[in-house]
Amino acid sequence: MESEHIHFVHVQGDGSRPPLLLLHGWPGSFIEFEALIAPLVADGHDVVVPSLPGFAFSNPITGIIGPRRAGEILHVLMARLFEGSRYIVQGGDWGAHIASWMAHDRPDALLGFHINMVSIFAEDAKPTTDAEKDLMSRRDVIFDQETGYNHEQETRPQTLGVSMADSPVGMAGWILEKFGMWADLPKRADGSPDLWACFTEEQLLTNIMLYVGPASEVTSTWIYRGKRLEGSDQFPAGTRITVPMGIAAFPDPVFLPTPRSFAEQTYNVVHYTEMPAGGHFAAFEQPELMLADLRAFIAGLS
Repeated sequence: MESEHIHFVHVQGDGSRPPLLLLHGWPGSFIEFEALIAPLVADGHDVVVPSLPGFAFSNPITGIIGPRRAGEILHVLMARLFEGSRYIVQGGDWGAHIASWMAHDRPDALLGFHINMVSIFAEDAKPTTDAEKDLMSRRDVIFDQETGYNHEQETRPQTLGVSMADSPVGMAGWILEKFGMWADLPKRADGSPDLWACFTEEQLLTNIMLYVGPASEVTSTWIYRGKRLEGSDQFPAGTRITVPMGIAAFPDPVFLPTPRSFAEQTYNVVHYTEMPAGGHFAAFEQPELMLADLRAFIAGLS
């Protein structure tokens, strides 16, 4: 495996609690976790917040990197920082996908993982209850309308990426549309999402500039292609993840929360919370709720 250039924020605690790895997704960035870092450090954790391979300042990369390989790269980072000490991972979007693969591939390295989007399951996991079947049916309808971006970035990342890289306004439109549709936001009188009810202009512009400034838009989309190439959209039939898992089930309007019973077909779910507010960018939207739930999960591991 060729070495990769990985940017990360590392803030040291007093070492009394396990290290924490916090993972963002697309079209987010490491700044999503800004409000969580100081409280978690005060709890005693070392907190590491990387930019995923190909995102922001983790650029350039040597080639297409899927989420499973990204997990291995980030495990190497943690192993080098903490000399083999076991750690805890939190993630949403691609961060959740990567954390799940880290739990699969490196179970002895993780004390636990806490995610706010459950998207990969054993190949033979099937909805059995009425609630599970209803959820999957509603999710399929929403995905048909909302996941064209995924197919484009999975199959033709360069076509879109080069266009976006050439147009900061186009990049802003592409990203802000996702924040508007995926976050848990009130609606304006005309039915459009009210972004400013949750985010500041500075937050959203900073996030956009982490794609425009480092010219990372093209390489950030490669993770979609990488998922397709490495076949990491599901686990093999019969897979059972043994690492303790926590789920913060935020009311994401597009990536609907997965029922605990269905997640338990694949995972060792020891903590599950139905959150009262917050969508896809949970740590960004509702940092206090995310912090409280992550702390509760960690407390349950000891």
